[in-house]
Amino acid sequence: MGFDPAEAVRDYHAAIAALDFDAIAGFFAEEAVYRSAGTGGSIEGRAAILAAFRRYFAEFPDQRAEDSLVERVSPHAARSLWSLVATSRHTGAVSRRAGEETVTFDAAGRIVLVEVRDLETETPGAL
Repeated sequence: MGFDPAEAVRDYHAAIAALDFDAIAGFFAEEAVYRSAGTGGSIEGRAAILAAFRRYFAEFPDQRAEDSLVERVSPHAARSLWSLVATSRHTGAVSRRAGEETVTFDAAGRIVLVEVRDLETETPGAL
């Protein structure tokens, strides 16, 4: 069987849940772009994206995220519907978010674009 973008997104999300930053880095192409209102727009490049992940999880180390749907939308893209709960290490504020994420891969199976759209937010978070 060929490349399955939905399975790749599940694996990518598992690496995030495990806070396995080396594995997360391995998913991204060097020139990847991550777009999310939580990041203030776009983050460009694997190194910058990983730095944003590290900052986010330093602030929200207890994040618990769950996918309610992961589906292939093209041969190189998948969409997930997700929800998360996380507590700020510094303020104790609880962030509850739900959203949609579309992940696009290149021919080598590396992420070139992540587009996150919040559908529900109680306390805005990053990433």
